[in-house]
Amino acid sequence: MSGLPAPAPAPRSKVKFAVWMVLLACVFGGFIWLGQWQVYRYHLKLRISHALQARVHAAPVPAPGPAEWPRIAAGHLQYLHVSLAGHYLPGKQTLVHGTSPDGYGFWVMTPLQTTRGFIVLVNRGYVPPGLADAPASAKLAPPAGEVALTGLLRSSEPGGGFLRHNQPGKNLWYSRDVAAIAASRDLPADHVAPYFVDAAAAAGDARWPAAGLTKVSIYNHSLGYAITWFVLALGTLLAAGIVVRYERRLDRH
Repeated sequence: MSGLPAPAPAPRSKVKFAVWMVLLACVFGGFIWLGQWQVYRYHLKLRISHALQARVHAAPVPAPGPAEWPRIAAGHLQYLHVSLAGHYLPGKQTLVHGTSPDGYGFWVMTPLQTTRGFIVLVNRGYVPPGLADAPASAKLAPPAGEVALTGLLRSSEPGGGFLRHNQPGKNLWYSRDVAAIAASRDLPADHVAPYFVDAAAAAGDARWPAAGLTKVSIYNHSLGYAITWFVLALGTLLAAGIVVRYERRLDRH
């Protein structure tokens, strides 16, 4: 009896086989859908990136006034190249923790009373940590008198940083929250624009604050994600082929 060949394995139930095929088909379809979604996102990000670059390098336009503030609050006109004229408000400056291409330090946020009657919070640039401590911070006082500048319009950053929240009572700021900074500096809320402006570097500017460090880029890894999903879909298809081939071999036996 021990010399008899082992019996061939019995074929699977046709119902179970069909269920497995349906499941693999669903997985395959899901991977294909995810891959197509990432391809769509890839092209969408390309269009957004091109639009932003065109906006950044366009000629500056006057900073949006109160009539356009609802659009700004809704997230429109990010990185618009704008121009401003007016005078800085003394004693209202705020240092916000942040990083720049030069390292970790602070952004110098100073309110500008425009000649058009409203106030815009201007990011005058980056300073290293050592300049943020008194009495060194006195060197960061804004220039007196009328000034004219250009820069990029940026949306307010309410709430605080990713791990740390703003603490106005302690004068600790981790995000450029326009409304909160304006309130802490007793600026009239109805006269403060709901955006801030990253000032551009200009000839003759002092070393600090270092302006013009804004990075305008959109991370676009969607094509790599799409390839991953399509490879997984191909793997699922190969797995289904192996299962079908195995079942056919069992049927022949």
